[in-house]
Amino acid sequence: MPSLPELAHRTLFRTLSLLPPKGQGLVLRRYFDWWHRSPDPWKLSTDGYEQHKYRSTLEQLPPRPYRRIIEVGCAEGVFTQALAAAYPEAEITGVDVSERALERARARVPDDGGRVRFIQADILTHRAEHRFDLVFCSETLYYLGRHERLQRASAQLSGLLAPDGVLVAVHPWPEATRLHGYLDAHGSLARLTEQVYQTPPRPFAITIYGAKPA
Repeated sequence: MPSLPELAHRTLFRTLSLLPPKGQGLVLRRYFDWWHRSPDPWKLSTDGYEQHKYRSTLEQLPPRPYRRIIEVGCAEGVFTQALAAAYPEAEITGVDVSERALERARARVPDDGGRVRFIQADILTHRAEHRFDLVFCSETLYYLGRHERLQRASAQLSGLLAPDGVLVAVHPWPEATRLHGYLDAHGSLARLTEQVYQTPPRPFAITIYGAKPA
């Protein structure tokens, strides 16, 4: 059960989702730029809970080669750095609405000859140049608010996948049941596995999807 501050947060973002998609994206960009006025505001690089979540996510991935990887909501690139180390041959793209966060991500993770790049974009309106073998969306969907926006985000995430691609969604449990339900309902995605971690202070679920054959 989310805490009262988390419930207040969710209410705020549901209200923001009454705006047109571009307006919602603009407000979220300013919101997260404000949060990132100081480095690593959520302690993603040092908090033991966050590090456990990153390790668990990598452990759950189907063992296969991944040539192109995208992380939606990469913030300051802490998990992107782990991906770059785990998949040294892959091209990796980090996406976030906050340019201030991305400046720190670029400093954290060298571009390695163009292998790693970061772009400022909004998942609701972003049009990717490529399809990806592996797509991550972690701790992001609850910022998008109401039903229609979550449907739109599910379609956008599905559209990022290559024909045999894998999508990984990571969100707090049991809220993940609702959020990942929109991915379950999308006709082009098939749920492969789900693992729930009853980890204090915030249990979380890692749910993995594959692209259905056309």
